[in-house]
Amino acid sequence: MAALIVSIIFSLIMAAGISRYAARRPENHQMSWGEASVFSTYVFMLLFIVFGIVPHQWLTVAENEWSFRADVLFDAWGLITPKSAGGWFPFDITLRAVSDSVAAIIYIVYLGAMTAMWKTWQEPKKSDSTEVVTSTYGRPLVKRG
Repeated sequence: MAALIVSIIFSLIMAAGISRYAARRPENHQMSWGEASVFSTYVFMLLFIVFGIVPHQWLTVAENEWSFRADVLFDAWGLITPKSAGGWFPFDITLRAVSDSVAAIIYIVYLGAMTAMWKTWQEPKKSDSTEVVTSTYGRPLVKRG
């Protein structure tokens, strides 16, 4: 359980670091190959944690500590008891199916968050200052009128 919580917190801290850097980087900053190499390693580690470690830790906690096994039926505290157990629900749902569904939801949520981060990173920053167009000699071009 502690590994699951630590991996989630670590992934959130790493994602916050990317968002903070994206907000603070200069407007037309071209990355050097060294910066690109460092950031690609950083993003690889974030993707490894998000899509590898977090779902694995969830499945480990669900199967080992909470006993979400394939031979135990999910009845939602008596609300959806399956027909095989004398209830009204038309099919059986096992606890393993529930844990796998939660893992799929984890993937979907992180994929949506990653897409939002990619969109934020790729959008050009809007400049608040109104720049005056200059001539080739560096003098401002002002329209008279």
